[in-house]
Amino acid sequence: MDWVRGDSIGCGSFSTVNLAIPRNRSAPLMAVKSSDLFDSVQLENEIDVLNQLQSCDNVIRCFGGDQTLEHGERLFNLLLEYAPGGSLAQLVQNCGGVPESDVKSYTKSVLKGLRYIHAKGFAHCDIKLQNLLLFENGEVKIADFGLAKKLGEKQGRLEFRGTPLYMSPESVNENEYESPCDIWALGCAVVEMITGKSAWNCKGDMNMATLLIKIGVGDELPEIPKQLSEDGKDFVSKCFIKNPKLRWTADMLLDHPFVSNVTTTATTTVTLKNSEDSVFSSPRCPFEFQEWISVPSSSPKSELWSRREELSSSSRIDWSAISCSPSPAERIRELSCDDQSCGWSYSGSWITVR
Repeated sequence: MDWVRGDSIGCGSFSTVNLAIPRNRSAPLMAVKSSDLFDSVQLENEIDVLNQLQSCDNVIRCFGGDQTLEHGERLFNLLLEYAPGGSLAQLVQNCGGVPESDVKSYTKSVLKGLRYIHAKGFAHCDIKLQNLLLFENGEVKIADFGLAKKLGEKQGRLEFRGTPLYMSPESVNENEYESPCDIWALGCAVVEMITGKSAWNCKGDMNMATLLIKIGVGDELPEIPKQLSEDGKDFVSKCFIKNPKLRWTADMLLDHPFVSNVTTTATTTVTLKNSEDSVFSSPRCPFEFQEWISVPSSSPKSELWSRREELSSSSRIDWSAISCSPSPAERIRELSCDDQSCGWSYSGSWITVR
């Protein structure tokens, strides 16, 4: 498909996201995720997974991938369906919480997507509000399959997937990432939609080790919001079962009274934030302390990086809020200092350590 790169609308650890404007005016507006060709493992995994999931209305559509040579840099591009409503994270950030009637609708959409994904033999491994995209009809679609894996596929001992605040106990304790971990993360997402805050009550001085111990050790569970209906509380409790073998599946949860009677689409809409507003996500690794959030330079010489000052005037990313550490060694030196306080609600990117 012939297309032109438009404004920047986001960035991740290994990719940047831009509008993709088709030269054919009858074709739909798209989003394009791009990374350096030599650092495109996650995008290649994403396109492989999405090609097997295109029959589901609650999974983001993929229009294929290609390679482009831009200002001397060869990029791998993944063309995706554009979500005009943004993400549920943006919706919650704007509204501070979502009415339960809409939470039910959004949750049912996600469950339909997860039922299909799991039936096709995959685990998403990174379900969170930032990866749940909102469309004009009120439907929600699951996006960002860069960390998805085949069910039953062996996991490297030092390979971590997902976002700490959404990680399940078995992921923390056993490095296990199967379909139940998506259900645990969905429970965290429901709590966050209702309260506007993360499911875990993380104070400003809590570090990564403390958070992971909180998730993996003992009987403590995320607090279920008091403002939820009785059906809502019971639904979330079925997601927050420590033993993954006893945790309810997506198929079982679709029959739960909290979502089974939902017939109308959600009415809450999101106003996309402009360039002077920051869009934050929850931290995904120990290197994401608030003091030194970093942007991975997967293609530092490309126009997407060198034009950051120009892009900041028209994109939704606040580059001024993001600092770049010079090296992993420097980050470790900063981590070893006495003050290890962090803000778990804010982050702009993540790094996988293998």
